[in-house]
Amino acid sequence: MFDDDDPLLARVRDLALALPGAAEKVSHGRPAFFTQKVFAYFGCSTKRDGEWVQHPHHLSVLLEPDERLALLDEGAIEPAYLAPSGWVAVDLDEADWQRVAELLDASFRVTAPKRLVADLDARAPVD
Repeated sequence: MFDDDDPLLARVRDLALALPGAAEKVSHGRPAFFTQKVFAYFGCSTKRDGEWVQHPHHLSVLLEPDERLALLDEGAIEPAYLAPSGWVAVDLDEADWQRVAELLDASFRVTAPKRLVADLDARAPVD
């Protein structure tokens, strides 16, 4: 369901695996990035008019409800199976990679143990 040499996957992988304690596994045929819980999936599918539609270059993340709604208003999609739990997916084909990094950070903060979030905060430069 994915090409391991995909340059978009490589960029997501670099960003996701830079987060404290992050690892990668294949889950349901797609790359998944996790600590104790998954915080991002590369690729997703949706069901449209009874047919499955693959979105191989989408990033699925779990966000706070208000952030999720704002992203949906901007054109994000609701990935099959994950949407009822609050997940949303954004297209990476013409992505703003700073925004992708922010989404990965936000999803990490929702799912990661407190000690790993504290490790992430300790890395942040002080303004």
